[in-house]
Amino acid sequence: MRTLVRTLAATAIVALFSASPGAFGQAQAQPGKGKTVHYAQGDSLGGNYVAVQLVQKAIKALGYDVTLSTMNTTLFFQAAAQGDVDLATDVNFPQREPGFRAVEKQAVVVGSGMIAGGGINGYLVDRKTALAYNITSLEQLKDPKIAGLFGTDGKAELISCDPGWSCGDVVDYQLDKFGLKQNVRAVRGKYEALMVDAVARVKSGKPALFYAWSPSWVVNALVPGKDVVWLPTPADALPPNVPNKGSALVNGVDGCAGGANPCRMAMASWNWGAVANREFIAANPAIKSLIEQVKFPVATWSRWEYAISKNGGSPAQIKKLADEWLATNQPQFDQWVATASKAQ
Repeated sequence: MRTLVRTLAATAIVALFSASPGAFGQAQAQPGKGKTVHYAQGDSLGGNYVAVQLVQKAIKALGYDVTLSTMNTTLFFQAAAQGDVDLATDVNFPQREPGFRAVEKQAVVVGSGMIAGGGINGYLVDRKTALAYNITSLEQLKDPKIAGLFGTDGKAELISCDPGWSCGDVVDYQLDKFGLKQNVRAVRGKYEALMVDAVARVKSGKPALFYAWSPSWVVNALVPGKDVVWLPTPADALPPNVPNKGSALVNGVDGCAGGANPCRMAMASWNWGAVANREFIAANPAIKSLIEQVKFPVATWSRWEYAISKNGGSPAQIKKLADEWLATNQPQFDQWVATASKAQ
């Protein structure tokens, strides 16, 4: 009997070890097997939707099932706090910092942002006018003659953000803080439509003044340093409802007027951040490791944004953009997944 038991045990051990490369390898590569990730994306369509598709593919490669829903960030914070949603990777920080702080006992920021190096926000004018009148600072719009170049009634028309967007609050606050309201009128409306007109103006050689951010379709259509220049602000200044981390002085900004370096932007760098339910992320170290690795260059984001702005951003187009990225970056994607699969 003992001989039989020993024989069976030895056979089982041999079978286990002979199968171990595949079995253990599969287990290691599939830490999410049998689990579902409830993943959310914001309701603001852009390059973030392409990134979501790629992150979703990576999560599935780790063995997880994924449900994807679309919701505004305020609703996401509530859902994440309650455990109804596990993860979002396109939360705009620092603008969304106040909303996050209300749920940080139940939710946590994961990683340092999806945009490599972060993004920038600020004011731009067409390069042709900037060079002709030596415009190198937003503060020069205090001069009625300079401001009048960008309007039809002696006041500059500055294209600002959609009503309700926090960047519009920043513009209003800074125009007042910098003493520019007398000469500059902020125009708030549907940003995309207003900017289509601004792009056309610049392309036809006419003056234009607007607020924008990078990465975005705008700075792909109007390239800083070539078509437009960033106007440095005179000082850091933000309204109370918009938190700021660090200085608005940013090094290496391409196309900063007058070649200024650092260039003082409207605010410090921003990023698409990932936020997860605390219990979920603690129980899923593979997801944490994955999110900490995933980053895309600013130029990649801008190309995505531009393609979406031109073609409407249908689900088929978003998928195509994600597939195109994956086709040329498969080794990077595989490395993300391989590293995440080993996390404990």
